Parts: sequence; C-alpha cells; structure tokens
Amino acid sequence: MKYCSDIVVDLLKALEIEYVTFNPGSSFRGIHDSLVNYGEGAPEILLCCHEEVGIAIAQGYAIAAGKPMASLVHDLVGLQHASMAIYNAWCDRVPMLILGGGGPMDVTKRRTSVIWNHTALVQGNLVRDYVKWDDQPYGSSSVVESILRGYRLSVSKPQGPVYICLDSDWQESPLEAGFDMPALAGPPVSSVPAPEQGALENVGRLLAAAEFPLIIAGRYGPDEKAVDALVELADLISTPVIDLGRRFNFPNTHPLDVTGAEEALIPKADLILFLEVEDPFGCIHRTARTGEPIIQSLASPGTKLVDISLRDLTARGWSSAYQRWLPVDAGITGDGCTAVKGLLAFFKSGKGKTDREVLKKRRDRLEAKHARLKKLWHGQAAALSEAMPIATEWLAYVLGEVVKNEDWVLGAGSLRGWPRRLWKWDRSYRWIGESGGEGLGQGLGAAIGVALANRGKNRLVLDIQPDGDFLMTPQALWTAARCRIPLLIVMYNNRSYFNSENHAANIAKERGRREETRFVGTSLDVPAVDYAAMARSYGMYSEGPVERPGDVYAALNRAVQSIKRTGLPALVDVVCAKTGRR
Repeated sequence: MKYCSDIVVDLLKALEIEYVTFNPGSSFRGIHDSLVNYGEGAPEILLCCHEEVGIAIAQGYAIAAGKPMASLVHDLVGLQHASMAIYNAWCDRVPMLILGGGGPMDVTKRRTSVIWNHTALVQGNLVRDYVKWDDQPYGSSSVVESILRGYRLSVSKPQGPVYICLDSDWQESPLEAGFDMPALAGPPVSSVPAPEQGALENVGRLLAAAEFPLIIAGRYGPDEKAVDALVELADLISTPVIDLGRRFNFPNTHPLDVTGAEEALIPKADLILFLEVEDPFGCIHRTARTGEPIIQSLASPGTKLVDISLRDLTARGWSSAYQRWLPVDAGITGDGCTAVKGLLAFFKSGKGKTDREVLKKRRDRLEAKHARLKKLWHGQAAALSEAMPIATEWLAYVLGEVVKNEDWVLGAGSLRGWPRRLWKWDRSYRWIGESGGEGLGQGLGAAIGVALANRGKNRLVLDIQPDGDFLMTPQALWTAARCRIPLLIVMYNNRSYFNSENHAANIAKERGRREETRFVGTSLDVPAVDYAAMARSYGMYSEGPVERPGDVYAALNRAVQSIKRTGLPALVDVVCAKTGRR
C-alpha cells in the first residue's frame, strides 16, 4: 500500500533534492517513515539536535551548492525553534524548502492534548513576514501543487525560503485511489528579472562619462559566471571594485580589487555603481556609535549614484531590511548579473566611447593602490607574530599558510576581513558570504551545509567560529560528527560577547561612567569553556586551548591531517585577543 506521505518523497526526488535536515517530531512522522522505508535513504537524512541547526545547514548548503535542500520542522513548537534561522535565511535571500507538520485539522482525529497545544491556525502566520511564501494544503493534488509552486518561488530571484505545512492526518492516510503523480521533467525554473534595456544604456553612458567610477558589490555573486562578467566589465572600463563580502563578488588577486580602501576611494569617485547592495546609504555614510546619530557622507557632493538591485521586490513593512532611503540618479530593479552582461554588451558595441589613454592611467594608479594595500596588510599581520593573546591578524595569516596549498573553502567566519586581505581569494566557491540576518547561532550550521555541498570534491572546508555564536548552537557538532562532515572548525575564542562589550564601553564613556565595567554581562571567561573537550565528546579530533602564537600552525596542520585521514570534522580552539571598533 502507498501512503500520502510517500508522494512527498517522490516530489523531493523529482526536484533533485538530495538532503533533508530535521529534528524528529510526531507531526511529520508520516514523512519520516516515507523517507526511511519508502525512499530507502534518498533524500539523505541529516539528523539535527535543534531546528535552528537544521535550517542553518540548509542555508549554507543552498549558497554553496547553488540549489536548495529541504528541512522538516515539527508543528508549532519546532517552527518556533527554527524561526531565528529562517529569518537569517530570509535576510540572506537563500532558497529553501521548509516542510512542517501540523494538526490533524480535523479535531475529531486529535489523539492527545499536546496536539491541540502544538497546532496553530494558520501555522504559517508565525513566519509569514520573513518567508517568500507559505501554504497549508490538504489533499494529495493540493500538496503536489503547493510543493511545486513553493519550490519555484523559492529558487526564482529574488530567492528566499518558503514554508509549507502538511496535515499529519493526510500524511498518514492511504493514498487516494486513482491519484496520478504528474510527470515532471525536472525542477521547475523561471526566468531572471532583467533590467530594462534603455535604463541600462543610460547607466552605460554615465559610466563612460565618469572620470573615476567605482563599483560596490553586495550580494552579487557567488556564481562563477557572474564573477567572471564583473571582472570583464571592470577590465574593460578600468573601474575599481569594492566587495562588501555578502557573497564572493570579486577576486582579491585582481589588480582592480580595492576592497578595504573605501574611506580613501569613495570620496574620489564621481560615479558609484551599487550592484545588489542591501544598504547603499550605509556604504557611503558613517554615523556616530553613541549619542545623536551624526551622519557624515563619504561621497563628494555631485557624485552620481546608480543602484541596480532586486531589493525592492523583497521589501516588507515588518522588518526594515531595506534600510535607509538613498536618492539615486539611476535606479534599476533587475538582476545584477544580467545588468553587468548588458553593460558589457553596451561597451563592446562601441556605444560607450572611452579614451584608452585615460583608462590606462586610471588602471595604473589603481594597480599601485592595490599593491600598496597588500603590502601594508601583510606587514601588519607579520608585526603581530608574537602578540599575546593571539592577534586576529596573525591567526588569519597562519591559517592562510596552512591552507595555501589546499583547495580551500571558507564556509563561515570572516575574522574581521583578514582572510580576504591575506589569502588568495580567487575562486567563486571560496566564500559563501556573511549572513544577512546576523543572528547568533548561524555560523557552525551554515559551515556544515557548505561542507556537505563540497563533500566528495577533495576540498578543505573551514569554519572560523566565534565562541559566542558557537554557544548558541553547540549541538551542531553532533550532526557534523554523526554525518561524517569533513570540516575544520577553528574556534575564534576571545572569551567574550565582544560586540556587546564594545557597546558597554561606548555607552559608559558617553555617560561619563566606568568603562572597566564593560566585562559585566559580556565576558565568557568565568568559567572558560573547554571547546576541545566538547569536540572530543563527539568523537572528533581536537586541540586547545592554543594560547601561544608559535603553536598555532602545528595545531592547525595536525587537525587538517586528521580530517584527510578520517573524513571526520576536527576542532582547534585558539584563544585570541579582543579587537575591533570602540
């Protein structure tokens, strides 16, 4: 006999979904049984000890793999546990198929009082403000349509998670007689929203007329073809690029990469082109961190601003993810990669006439700037080789030395931008970007998802893991070990919620109070957590705490060799200095 939940497995296979994450729950026990006994291991189950971990894994996987996976969440309470991670995925514009269980909505079929407490009407209300779409279908034909529609909406740009609640009674019922699964040729897709041609040609003319244009890229990549197109455009018109790091947008090996020189170059630009930037206003303004928000523009008066983005298609009243309004000279709603390819066609056609000698002089100046930055950063890192506690810059430098001969992927953790400054940042898969929602607890799960997407490719995936973020979801270690996810976890352990420590110091200074109290309510050093012991309890290789700069390289190298030998994750706990803005 075939059951209704079996068709969910059929659909997941037809949609080429390879993995499903979940923390088990009775509201989707029908689908659970179908995955195990009907699907026979396909899609593969990744058991998680918390819904937030499962969603974070799906987030990292989707960006790294370029396609979504599925996550199951237990009725109302599981959805509430997952909600923080869903919000992160929404802010990060990540495709994801989230399937929940609920009910039975027929109250005569509810077995216990718990089911009443765990059933909502309508369950999607809980996350409706931060998913792209939600539904609560009933009946096999309706479920099929709902899942297909949800998948297509999720992967269509601008992408985002979708949530579909499947009634538990329907899941556990025998499949209706005469039901026919529709034939599917593969996952449904839709075209990319393209910019209007006339508007693009106007932007092309503005770029050609500018004396010093500047491109700022936000969530533009990490598709390799998109990155290649941006490189070609920058070369063609000798335009510098600043990569904000929300995705891999531009290689740091390119001489026109000037990421890190924002304060120096934005004032010089007479045209700034924003590509898929979520906060153009914040890119070119600085505000005071306490007191009245004194706003200072970095852009010079008269600088022309061009904004190309899909941001307006995701704006909601509930969460101001769109951030402050910035008047622009040209605003285009459309896909960034499509826009860049259109601009390439414009210049190659000869419509955008540029002086070759002017372009050469501009490129020469930018190449020199690029080289000076690289030399400066390497010098700063080397100068801290003996600093204790271990400096962020030195940890990034040593880790770069460990991985420089590996085909590496940085799955999570930016170390305040130092890996991008010091490492060879040359391939689109190297970096998935920083999470848009910035909620704590996302890093390790996302890195596991990235490692899952790269499993079998002989790549070394890293998670530079802040300690405060880790303590939100430490149970993700169990999933990494249980599912044999090869991942190098480097604990960036400053024994503090340091961002809050900064805020505490700033507000105390503003009020004329004692700054030395900034540790109260922010410190994680009493007791100091033994992260290596935690990792060993899951059967993983681990070392630490590493406190001397000279010991870092050997400890990291031993962990890498363990991963290669066993295929299991490994963790190295590095005690670091507290660094950052005050």
